[in-house]
Amino acid sequence: MTDLDRYLFDLNGYLIIRNAIPKDLVGELNESLDSFAALEAGEWRGHVHGHFFASASEGLNLQQIYEAGAPWEYLIDNPAWIEHVLCFVGGQDSFDAQHGPLFIDENFASVRGPGEAIGVHSGPVPWAKRTQFHVHNQKFNCGMVNVLMALSDIGPGDGATMVIPASHKSNFPHPEMGKHHMNEYSGGSVDGMTGAIEVHLQAGDVVLFVDAICHGSAKRVNEGQRRVAVYRYGPSWGFFRHPYRPSAALLERLTPKRRKIVFPHERVISPAGSVSAAVS
Repeated sequence: MTDLDRYLFDLNGYLIIRNAIPKDLVGELNESLDSFAALEAGEWRGHVHGHFFASASEGLNLQQIYEAGAPWEYLIDNPAWIEHVLCFVGGQDSFDAQHGPLFIDENFASVRGPGEAIGVHSGPVPWAKRTQFHVHNQKFNCGMVNVLMALSDIGPGDGATMVIPASHKSNFPHPEMGKHHMNEYSGGSVDGMTGAIEVHLQAGDVVLFVDAICHGSAKRVNEGQRRVAVYRYGPSWGFFRHPYRPSAALLERLTPKRRKIVFPHERVISPAGSVSAAVS
């Protein structure tokens, strides 16, 4: 974590870290994804759920992917980015960290083929606490910091993530938002949106971005698959975006540090005593 990293994240709303995931681990993660090839939206395999946000043309998401084994668990606190996330979420010396240092409120892998994309979404207008970008006295306090991990090479024509740099600080909605917004009919794409750029990555690279930045993807036109994973981090008092919960088996095998990030509010005090809120 360098002063330049801080400056660029503050300035642009995103930061690329090259070679953040070792090549052998990238191979293991892709082997794991291969095993889910037959899964469809709405189906379960173990505690991993097939899903899409608004339209099937977004491709398939594998929600709760950290349930899929040790390679995915390593990503929870990967040393290549965890200090960056701690810095950008902030609040480590405050009430925000009462339950723990961080919380992952959503995690999924995404697989897209030719013709698939997701439209633009988020941005600071309308403003939301959950996704906010905030800096006070040169300390970050961001509501949601996303780590998007490239598991395949993503260049021109591959359906790259797209962002509008510095849009996390915008005071006005983008006039073209409606044209490119994600929707239930076509999924949309960010192709051609004024000010938007593609974020090209090699397998093993990651891009960190505050969720308040306008983001989405280009439409994939090349053959093959775009493969990424996304872990969304926020303060420990946050809660799950979707009605998924980590399984008891996952919590049992996680290291104490990872368990604290996955379920900082696991313990529930009741008249019967302290119990776990994990899913069995």
